[in-house]
Amino acid sequence: MTDALLTPAARRFVAAMARAITPDAGRLDRRFRKVLRARGYHAAEIRAFLAITPAAAARLRLLSQFLEQVRYSGRRLAKLNVQPAAVDEVLREFGGLLDGLLGGRFQPAREQLYLSTTLELSRAYYQVREAEAQAFFDLVRAEAESTGIEDLLERFVHILARTFRARAGHLLLLDRPATGKLAGPLYIERGKPEERLLALPELRGRHASYWSFPMGRAALLQFGFAAPYPWLPRELDLLNAVAKRCQGAIEKARLEAENRRLDAEARQAEEDERRRIGRELHDEAGQLLLLLRLELEMMERQAPDEMRPRVAGARRIAERTVDEIRRIVAALSPAVLERLGLKAALRQLGARFRRLHPAGLRLRVSGSWEAVPRQTQEVIYRVSQESLQNIAKHSQATHVNLSLREADKSIRLSVADNGAGFSAETAPGKPMSFGLAGMQERARLLGGKLNVRSQPGKGVAVRLVLPKDSATVVVHGKNTRTLN
Repeated sequence: MTDALLTPAARRFVAAMARAITPDAGRLDRRFRKVLRARGYHAAEIRAFLAITPAAAARLRLLSQFLEQVRYSGRRLAKLNVQPAAVDEVLREFGGLLDGLLGGRFQPAREQLYLSTTLELSRAYYQVREAEAQAFFDLVRAEAESTGIEDLLERFVHILARTFRARAGHLLLLDRPATGKLAGPLYIERGKPEERLLALPELRGRHASYWSFPMGRAALLQFGFAAPYPWLPRELDLLNAVAKRCQGAIEKARLEAENRRLDAEARQAEEDERRRIGRELHDEAGQLLLLLRLELEMMERQAPDEMRPRVAGARRIAERTVDEIRRIVAALSPAVLERLGLKAALRQLGARFRRLHPAGLRLRVSGSWEAVPRQTQEVIYRVSQESLQNIAKHSQATHVNLSLREADKSIRLSVADNGAGFSAETAPGKPMSFGLAGMQERARLLGGKLNVRSQPGKGVAVRLVLPKDSATVVVHGKNTRTLN
């Protein structure tokens, strides 16, 4: 507190000066008001100036009460866009009026009160500037950290409601620009006809006053306040600046959401095409190769002794081709995932890995997976498949652990090996980097995260976390976020 900087003796002198001013405080205010009007100040500015003079201090019982009033009025002057130099000039103008009343009396007390007042005013101006800078910093951080447009709206509402000290906030995405009175800044008081323009019916009648402000063409911001609170000029300037930031961020989030939707559709089309190709390979090429193998087997029995080894070799080639077709079909479209579910599909994947790779595989799958959405099951299967393929091709591992489990609100998959590993700096140039990027994209489309950790000689750990209710988000124009 600034009054703590004054000694007890100084506070007594200031109190004595205030008592000397008290009988003439009203006359000083009237003269001062005329001076301020002559300088072109309007009513709100004049009220704030009158609250920071020694006459205002004379009306209050304690110096601490006056300095608290100075802080409040200083913040209003800052938001009214009155420059600090103009405030100091006005205070010195009032000092000239005091000269006629006090003469040379109380000069040390006057100087100490003036210094305390200007210090509090400086702090008030700093608080306003700091709050504005913090708001923009928080908005930029929210834009960078948000996971989607819904999260972005929620963060923006919290930040702006805190900045303007609103009791409730509402941010509505628009299909088209606002029209009529909502197309511009609108101040509303409870009970006025404009209250019907509030987007949320539950906001109406609950607050003493409201702000409605268009965030460019993209959204409409509305706040409720506990008391009548028309915005001040600097707050309106801040709203205009914030509107530009919000519009850009919302449009960016919309584009990213649309890109995710298109990516999801492309991924789904890819999965459908994989199934179609897999069915055709299984139903056509696979069946024909089985018939060929049977024919070769019968020819081998009937062939002369000198031809039998060659026919047997052809039969073995046909058998290997059948196995390869089955492997390709399984990689293209995990039919077992559709027929038997995720747990059986992962066990089959593990069994195939054990046949083809000498590394020991420990497979742990806990929980029930029948109710998990198909998209989520496919992502889990594909990440497991890609991870095991990378291990078989690149890792030279001797031990592999694959575990799948459910947490309270998430699904967690881990695939770790003790193989050669790789360096994060050189990973983008490796053949497996495209597979890792594809896995991360699949996870992101469902609102999840995939982390790959590795060091040369210390193996690779792939960890996938998906929300239980994961679903590809399709953004429409009427998303909204409300804070009460």
